[in-house]
Amino acid sequence: MGKFSADFKNFIAKGNVVDMAVGVVVGGAFNKIVTSLVNDVIMPLVSLLVGGLNVTDWKWVIREAVLAADGTVVSAETALCYGNFIQTVIDFLIVALTIFTVLRVFTKLQRKRKDDAEEKAA
Repeated sequence: MGKFSADFKNFIAKGNVVDMAVGVVVGGAFNKIVTSLVNDVIMPLVSLLVGGLNVTDWKWVIREAVLAADGTVVSAETALCYGNFIQTVIDFLIVALTIFTVLRVFTKLQRKRKDDAEEKAA
């Protein structure tokens, strides 16, 4: 058990935990921004293009609800609600594209810095 606690202390001392915590917080905030972009900007435009129906309401009704004479539900509707899934996929694609773009820019900047350092050394 002593080696485990020593390894854990070394892990914390390196600062990895702080970096990871900052990444989680920034990632959570970024996710809120992207979700708002999808829900409040992109999906209303998609809804407008397809006739004004809210995308999250898109569904395939497998079995209609059965109502009693007084209007109470005897048997609930069975439906495959795929609209929310489509919205979540779009949300994911925007997050993935953004992360890909940031990593690509970061890699290019690192490569440029390395090339500049090699030119100065030569």
